[in-house]
Parts: sequence; structure tokens; C-alpha cells
Amino acid sequence: MDDATVAFQNLGISLLLGLLVGLQRERTSAELGGLRTFPLIAVLGTVSALLAGQFGGWIVAAALLGVVASVVIGNMHLLRTGNSQPGTTTEIAMLLMFAVGAYLVVGHREVAIAVGGGLAVLLQFKPELHGFAARLGDEDLRAIMQFVLISCIVLPILPNRAYGPFEVLNPFEIWLMVVLIVGISLGGYVAYKFLGQRAGTALSGILGGAISSTATTVSYSRRTANAAENASLAALVIVIASLVLYVRVLIEIAAVSPSFLSAAFGPVIAMMVFGVLPLLIVGLFVRREPTAPLEQKNPTELRSAMTFAGLYAVVLLALAAAKEYLGGEGLYLVAGLSGLTDMDAITLSTSRLVEAERLSAANGWRLIIVAAMSNLCFKGLMVGLLGHRKLFAQIVLYFGLSIAGGAVLLALWPDWKLVLPSQ
Repeated sequence: MDDATVAFQNLGISLLLGLLVGLQRERTSAELGGLRTFPLIAVLGTVSALLAGQFGGWIVAAALLGVVASVVIGNMHLLRTGNSQPGTTTEIAMLLMFAVGAYLVVGHREVAIAVGGGLAVLLQFKPELHGFAARLGDEDLRAIMQFVLISCIVLPILPNRAYGPFEVLNPFEIWLMVVLIVGISLGGYVAYKFLGQRAGTALSGILGGAISSTATTVSYSRRTANAAENASLAALVIVIASLVLYVRVLIEIAAVSPSFLSAAFGPVIAMMVFGVLPLLIVGLFVRREPTAPLEQKNPTELRSAMTFAGLYAVVLLALAAAKEYLGGEGLYLVAGLSGLTDMDAITLSTSRLVEAERLSAANGWRLIIVAAMSNLCFKGLMVGLLGHRKLFAQIVLYFGLSIAGGAVLLALWPDWKLVLPSQ
């Protein structure tokens, strides 16, 4: 492709991005710039970057100063006429569009398009963003900032090398798994904060599964201890939360070992289908009415993060030791014990070992299925201890079908990889 064609393409893209942002500003009655101004600024950025290739970068700097001067003069005029309103959003958008136009020439075209499109979206959703910020409480903001602490401050300073026996304990990778799990749980927590009060039965189960399916099981079991009439409703929420767990497992596998996902996708989806069947049964007997949301705990607490990091390290070390000294049977024992209360640790550690080629994919997904079956058994035990016997009878039936399906998977599923569309 010759230089003239590339230049025309960049100019066309900058023009379209400028029109997109300018249209949004025009619709909001921005005084300083609109449908004509923003395309001109974006194209100016592109032309100045093209000229800079021949005459030097000072042309881009001079053009940027010209945009700044135009913005200042325009604001002074608006102040004199009394039409100006406080705010710098349009001005910053102008400078950014100039930079996007210039970046099209010297950088990655996809990045420039993403920035320009993202700017238009950001400007358009001003009311929603302000509403979101207004609805955040102190506890919610604290949760977000703790996630920033965990991911942006603690993670970068950890050493990225293996320690200990079997050389599987990498502090950076262990904490990276913490960041992943806390991030998933934080997403569910934020959704609960904004949707929880209006949550119906299905949404209560989905949000509960995103944060913690085990905690949801315990909480709804307690609700039925002296209220047998709530048993079917609680069973539906518990089953939905347990189904969301499989989606969470697939996300974790994809994040840690995309190659392992091709082998684990089929069995995990099959296990999920076995859980959907009882969901359809229990759904027939539950009235379609809202259920009061549960109070969820902040998932970004440092104590919880440290606890998960320790659990993940123990499971990772136990799997390596079991493989070394006990063979395959030892791996399944570790998976069963780990899956009792937590699926995240065994899923992430197994995926990590498969990615490092220290465990076969065929053994890896089987360990996850064993852990899932163990997790269902533990939840059923919690229901029996804390809930009404009517709820326990339903959960034994529903979870029993899933566990039986898991046993069939372990015995009959062939060792082949499902080729995903992205591969």
C-alpha cells in the first residue's frame, strides 16, 4: 500500500472520529465546539503529524499550541458574552482529539480508533456516570480502592520467580491469581450494590454465584430453618448460584491457560448442563416473585486476599507433591479436599500446572470436575445442617443429579480437545 493511500485512510479515520465526537458535543449544546470544530481539530492533528515526517516534530507542537490558543480565545469570548458555563470537558476533548489525529500517523490505528470511540462514549454517558458516582457509598469506594492497592501497588513489587520445593511457589503469580479472583468477586459485589435491592430470584442467584456460591448456599439455607414455605425459592437461588460457579471456572481457566480451555470447555459445560436440568425442574414449582437480597461482604478485604493467597499456594504445592509422591490418585484426593469449600484455588492451580506443562490437560479437567463434585457435596452438607429438611430433600435431588452426571463424565468423556472458534 503506497504512502498516499495510507495518508488518505488516516485522514478519513480522523475525520470520522472527529464527526462522531463533534456530533455528541453538538447534541449537548456545547458552546465551544461541535459538529464542525472537532473534525477540523482531528484532521489538523493528522496533517501536522504527516508534515512532521518531513519537517520535524515542531510542527505538531506548533499546531497544538494553535489549538490551545483557539480554545483560550473562544473561552474569553464566551466569558465576555456571558454564555460560558463552568467546566473543561469540551476543552480536554478537543486536545485529546488533536492527539488522536496525530497518533493515527505515528502509532497503532486500532488504538487511535479505540480512544476516539471511547471518548465519544464517555461524553455521551455523563448522566449515568455521575449517577454511578453518586450512588457509591463509603464502603463501596473503600472496596474499589482496596482492589487498586491489591492490584496496582502490591502486585508489581512482588518477585517473579519460583521458590520452595518443586519450584511452584511464585509470589508474583500467586498474587496475580488473587487479583483475578478479587476482581471477579468485586464485579459481582458492585452489581449487587446497584441491583440487589431490585433483584429477583434469578438475579439473586447470579449475583450470589459471582461473589460466593458457598456463602449464598449457607445464607439461604439459614433462611429456611424455620420457614419451610421458602424452601423451593431458596433451592432455586442455590442451584442458580452453583451454575454461575461453572462460568466463573471457565473465566479463570481462560485467564490463566487459554490452551487448557479447549480441553476443559466441553466437560465443564456438560457439568453445567447437568445442573440446568434440575434448575428447570425446581423452576416449575417456584412462584415468580422477588426475593430479598442478602447482605454481601466486601470481597477486597486484605485478610480475605491473604487467606486466598495462602490457600492457593497450599493447593499448588499439594498438587505438585501428590503428583511426585502419590501419583494420579493423590491428585484427585487433593482436588476433592480443596473443592470442598473453594473452587477457585484448585481451578487456578490446576490451570497453572497445565500451562507450565507439568500436568496433562486430560488430568487437569478431571481434577476440576472432581473438585466441583466435592463442592456440591459440601454445599449439600451445609444445607442439611443449617436449612429446613424440605430444602435438604430438594438439594439432595438436584445436586445428586449433577454429581451423578460428573461421575459419568469422568468415566466416559473422551480425551479430545474442543476446537473453539477463536483458535
